[in-house]
This record gives sequence, C-alpha cells and structure tokens, in this order.
Amino acid sequence: TPERITLKYTRNDDVVHGFTLHLEDICVDPELLTLYETMDAAGRSRLPALRPGQPFARAASTAIGVAIRDSGTFMDPRSRKDWWRGR
Repeated sequence: TPERITLKYTRNDDVVHGFTLHLEDICVDPELLTLYETMDAAGRSRLPALRPGQPFARAASTAIGVAIRDSGTFMDPRSRKDWWRGR
C-alpha cells in the first residue's frame, strides 16, 4: 500500500523461507508501488526487485513500524535463561 511494504530477502514469493521485512508508517515510492501493482495483476510470475542501496520509501513521520520474520524459531531475548548466551 502507499503506507506499508513487505520486502523479501529471497526471490521466493512466500514468507516461508528466508528473511521478510514488514515496514509501515512510511511513504512507499509511487513508481515502485505502481510497478508492483502492475506485476501483481499480471499474475505474479515476476515481481519488482530492489538494487543494493536503492531507496524504496521515506518515513512518514518521526517513527516507523518494523517487523522482521525469518524461518527460525521465535526466541524472546528477554528469556535469557532459556537460550540467550550474552557476552
């Protein structure tokens, strides 16, 4: 949407494997959004990709929302006794 984007670290069109970033409260580049909508409507056989360092959005205010998902087990760093080995 114009206010949020999901980015995938791999070429797979799913969030099952690899890293996925969800960002919100941003202004997505209108050209990128139009390109995505066009490719999505054409069947998703290809989707846009970003080059290293390519801007894709700007912050809408002083804060943005970010969630990162990977294919590993969810581990809460507040629970150091269970798995976290601090230095």
